[in-house]
Amino acid sequence: MGLFWRRKSGDEFVRLGLNEPPKPAEAAAVDSQPRHKKEVSDAPALMPATAGAAPTALPVEPVQNESRSADTRADSDIAPASVREKPVASRSPFATSVLGLNLSMEELKAQEEALEQEFSARFRRAVAATRESLSDRLDTVFAGRKQIDDELLDQLEEVLIAADIGVTTTLEVLETVRRGIARKQINDLDALKTALKAELLQILKASEREGVASETTVSESVSPYVMMIVGVNGVGKTTTIGKLAQRIKAEGNDVLICAADTFRAAASDQLAIWAERTGVPLIQQKQGTDPAAVLFDSLKAAKARGSDVLIVDTAGRLHNKSNLMAELEKMKRVAGREVDGAPHETLLVVDAVTGQNGLEQARQFLKVAGVTGIVLTKLDGTAKGGIAVAIAKELSLPIRYAGIGEKVDDLVVFDPEQYVNSLFGN
Repeated sequence: MGLFWRRKSGDEFVRLGLNEPPKPAEAAAVDSQPRHKKEVSDAPALMPATAGAAPTALPVEPVQNESRSADTRADSDIAPASVREKPVASRSPFATSVLGLNLSMEELKAQEEALEQEFSARFRRAVAATRESLSDRLDTVFAGRKQIDDELLDQLEEVLIAADIGVTTTLEVLETVRRGIARKQINDLDALKTALKAELLQILKASEREGVASETTVSESVSPYVMMIVGVNGVGKTTTIGKLAQRIKAEGNDVLICAADTFRAAASDQLAIWAERTGVPLIQQKQGTDPAAVLFDSLKAAKARGSDVLIVDTAGRLHNKSNLMAELEKMKRVAGREVDGAPHETLLVVDAVTGQNGLEQARQFLKVAGVTGIVLTKLDGTAKGGIAVAIAKELSLPIRYAGIGEKVDDLVVFDPEQYVNSLFGN
């Protein structure tokens, strides 16, 4: 599955180049620079320490609070006390590096491969209920049959609909299969299974042409990257925000959370728990505050602290759809004024357990929220995980992430190929 957050360019692993000689161009640039009044040659020679002597203490950089500009102080003052300065990494040469600088490239790559295999196995387990249900039904349909006929296709239609792939999507898939049978391209049960997998995979990949399929589409010069999260209450929106913040932060990004759901009293409290658990700063205001004002403060704070990502929570339920539309539109205008192209993603959280009901909720949000991608939660808790295919087909939006458990790191980048292979037991 690779890295969770891939927007930053550069090497896959951090290289400091401390032992590498300077490039010719860099060396020439250094030589051309004017010398200070006190030449390096005047510096006293470094003498080896006597055996048993204590190591020389490393210099500690003072915190430059007083030297900040007035504008920077003003921006940071907007944020509440929960927003703190970035912690200074330990400079002790004896500490184990969190960046893996104490490991070789081979060891780092081995760790990444092991992590990918772990998440792949967990993803496979997450769709186990759907796979078992689908496989059992397919085995029943194919049992004792040696050829493909109309009765088999009718039963296959029932199996796919039962997996929540949806009536419209199922009919289109089977129409393609029938054409393959008529052209003698599908002439046995193995070929039929292969054709089904190919059709489902094509639907999932075709959805990536719309919306935002990757954070890498936004230039690295744009900062912060603003993610707006929408969805009805109860689908796991707050949990998704916490997991997103944790996983993006774990890859070395500075993350900030904006609690702009000021309509529901418990929303900010729940986010505060996740913020504390993940160590990510949270910007929040009292209940009833204009969500756009909270977002404005959060954007200012994110720019002041140099945050890479700002994750914005929104109200999951308002009195009516017109209020929801007006609020989201206002928030988008505020975000766009402060950061070029913001919000860069608007992710709709959908509960996989709700199946077709979740799909109907998604249709309503598409009308008002300008959704660019889907987060499919609780994929591990349903035997009808085929809803992913129905969502991709009927909404023409990519599924960006999938929730596969309750732990803080149980949120993975949705991989269409792995999903389809997992459904069919490959």
